[in-house]
Amino acid sequence: MSGPDKPKVIGEDWSDERVKSFLAIDPYNKDLNPDFYVLLKAYQSMRAGDFERFIGFFQDAGRDLNAVNEHGETILDLVSQHRRSVDYARMLEKAGAKATAAADH
Repeated sequence: MSGPDKPKVIGEDWSDERVKSFLAIDPYNKDLNPDFYVLLKAYQSMRAGDFERFIGFFQDAGRDLNAVNEHGETILDLVSQHRRSVDYARMLEKAGAKATAAADH
């Protein structure tokens, strides 16, 4: 079975099953928001097209696209800090993700 524990391979096509498997990731630290953690892991592991599909599955599962980390930042706040992640930020915004004032520090 493929999933988040499988190493990242550039150019590999990800099945819906593999993309959805990220929904089952649990944070290593129970103090971390599980929705933020899952979004972070998906962002770090997926190409833009796979991440866009993941966002749809994530929302269909009723998860919180605006969950925050321990610093009060959303995934959009974090992604927006990376100049090579413009496509990811646009996808998040299109899906309704919001930036927070906490990201301005």
